[in-house]
Amino acid sequence: MPQRSSQPTVSRKREHIEVVLSKNVGFRGKTTGLGSIELQHNALPEINLADVDTSTVFLGKQLKYPLLVSSMTGGYSEALRINRTLAEVCQEYGIAMGVGSQRQALESSKYHRTFSIARKSAPSIPIFGNIGAVEVASMKDESPALKLVELIQADALAIHLNPLQEFLQPEGNTSFRGVFAGIERLVKRLPVPVIVKEIGAGLSGKVIRTLWNIGVRYIDVAGAGGTSWAGVEVLRRKKVEPLTAFWDWGIPTVRAIREAAQYKAEAPYTLIASGGITSGLDVAKCIALGADIVGVARPALQALSKNGKKGLRKLLDRWILELRGAMFLTGSIDISSLQKATLMHGVSSG
Repeated sequence: MPQRSSQPTVSRKREHIEVVLSKNVGFRGKTTGLGSIELQHNALPEINLADVDTSTVFLGKQLKYPLLVSSMTGGYSEALRINRTLAEVCQEYGIAMGVGSQRQALESSKYHRTFSIARKSAPSIPIFGNIGAVEVASMKDESPALKLVELIQADALAIHLNPLQEFLQPEGNTSFRGVFAGIERLVKRLPVPVIVKEIGAGLSGKVIRTLWNIGVRYIDVAGAGGTSWAGVEVLRRKKVEPLTAFWDWGIPTVRAIREAAQYKAEAPYTLIASGGITSGLDVAKCIALGADIVGVARPALQALSKNGKKGLRKLLDRWILELRGAMFLTGSIDISSLQKATLMHGVSSG
């Protein structure tokens, strides 16, 4: 791999985690839309709670629950502990995990272990790598991406589309011409599937159609309404013009899932829902909207930061209980049944 100076990337990765944990980086005037929908209660479910089956398959491996801990970090010293703990808990609960952007691993081998620790700590769950769109556009062939896959023995490689973040990032790179061709090349040449994801601004139906047409079969809409990565970069700009007008930019999670699910009915693929998921009920709603699996990031990081592994377990236990409860109360015996559950839109307490 190329050995360039990675210090700016290392500093940025550390600062991202610090800002996410210490600042209010939620959307200010926009929500995910999940609060305006409810699952319709079924007073005659005709199933036992004990019979509810939350298992599913993702990247060819069995999961106990339709959950993944979304890509968060790696590439600086403190990330070793974070990724090790996340991976250990994911392995324990039988859920999937993505590592943070591996750009730093292309620049230097110094912090490779902060990424590879994920597979060492979680030998049997689905784990996927992660690289940015700009890096993909600059690749002359698939070899750098292949090395990232090999570094963590990944089951897939995620490519994150983040033009909004790059636009607002003080040191951002907005050279997005060539991303489409780069993704297509990796889809054809990598030995593992490619996941394409946003990071909190959402994917439109038009973009999803474009991705499907070049062979992408795993898509994470990562909608707006949770953590505003625009907000994170606005707070990092300091002496640079803050551009707060873009804080709430993006497609709300519910709208993004609906558009994605509509196209999925015509051209099947695995739909991952993320962006502002805060409970097991949210997970259930996303699946009822058409998602196959649901991603969580900031709540997991916050739980881990406050109370370590115990805190993350407590969060997951609550979410799983809520998910199982929602399935029981809608008469959904498995994930496939939950995808057919009835949703009530624009609900109110009256």
